[in-house]
Amino acid sequence: MAIHIQEYGDPDGGCLMVFLHGGGVSGWMWDKQAAAFARYHCLVPDLPGHGFSRDDMEFTIRSSAEELLSIMEDQAKGRKIIVTGFSLGAQVLTQMLGMRPELIDYAIINSALVRPIPSARRLIGPAVRLSFPLIRYRWFAKLQAKTLYLGEEYLERYVEESRQMELKTLIRVLEENMSFRIPAGFSEAAGKILVTVGEREKSVMKQSARDLVAANPRSMGVVLPRIGHGVPLAKPELFNELLKAWIQGGDLPGECRRI
Repeated sequence: MAIHIQEYGDPDGGCLMVFLHGGGVSGWMWDKQAAAFARYHCLVPDLPGHGFSRDDMEFTIRSSAEELLSIMEDQAKGRKIIVTGFSLGAQVLTQMLGMRPELIDYAIINSALVRPIPSARRLIGPAVRLSFPLIRYRWFAKLQAKTLYLGEEYLERYVEESRQMELKTLIRVLEENMSFRIPAGFSEAAGKILVTVGEREKSVMKQSARDLVAANPRSMGVVLPRIGHGVPLAKPELFNELLKAWIQGGDLPGECRRI
């Protein structure tokens, strides 16, 4: 496996900061975060099957976590490691914390599904095969983009990447997403863990956030106001303020409500 990684910021920065994107998009979703944290050494991977890691790479949460852990350990060179994950990327981050509980110093788990949905998983293959041809149409991609709060600045990239994604990749990503659960070892993760979920997200996502907070004594959870699934894109200033406060030990934005 050879994950494509874009580097930003100061390569000699005091911390290594890694951003893991959600399913169906790629590293570009973190443009505003990479710019805001330019004083750190930022790594923004494209997960297997996405973006520039699209070709000949089968996605699994576990194999992605293994590869990224190896990369991070090599790049950190003894520095503190901060990892932020959204949705599918948050599941990869959760898996990483379970596999190497001692490695990550600060983890921000945003909108991670950790309650398997067996009934939905059984329907993924047939449903995706029926709807997949629609991905080629711009109007359909625009509808999908709206649910992720993708504005005009990212729409063309999203449409193009949607058209390039293979059917088997999309099915695999959704199957992994729907069957993920909190891994053994997560309770031992030694870093500071912030779990976030949007106030308007589905109940299973809010339940997942509570599960993650309950599973590790060093974790804290917050509900982000008036937002659904996609706060890093919908409210980048708020999200950046939240990350900065968590890393630096300051007060979290006042509108955030504790879980």
